[in-house]
Amino acid sequence: MEIDPKNFPRDGFLELLGVEVIDLTPERCEVRLEINDTHHQPYGIVHGGVYCTLAESAASVGAVMAIGGKPAVGMSNHTDFLRSMREGTITAVATPIHVGRSSQLWEVDMTDQEGRKVAQSKVRLFNLPDGVAD
Repeated sequence: MEIDPKNFPRDGFLELLGVEVIDLTPERCEVRLEINDTHHQPYGIVHGGVYCTLAESAASVGAVMAIGGKPAVGMSNHTDFLRSMREGTITAVATPIHVGRSSQLWEVDMTDQEGRKVAQSKVRLFNLPDGVAD
């Protein structure tokens, strides 16, 4: 299943941050974020939580596509921070490592506008059997 990323429903948190879905298929999800001062921690660099959010968002959206539009929710998010940023654009690309009946594992590479890797994540997700989170 492939859908137009411009028509993908965005939640309030992604709207708040300014995350844009660029590409979306069952095998790949690409999101992008233009950095501004609201994404900084007190030392003027991008807050680590921004990278974790991008990873979780890209993996979650991709995971939903991978199982035909059914809900999937994050179970764990391991993010390594490789290079700090103050400004520019972060692009996160999520690809599945494993898509199973009950869980999925996705890898997310995040790069800056010059293509340098700034963070990398692995996100494990649970496929909700009834479409409802407890």
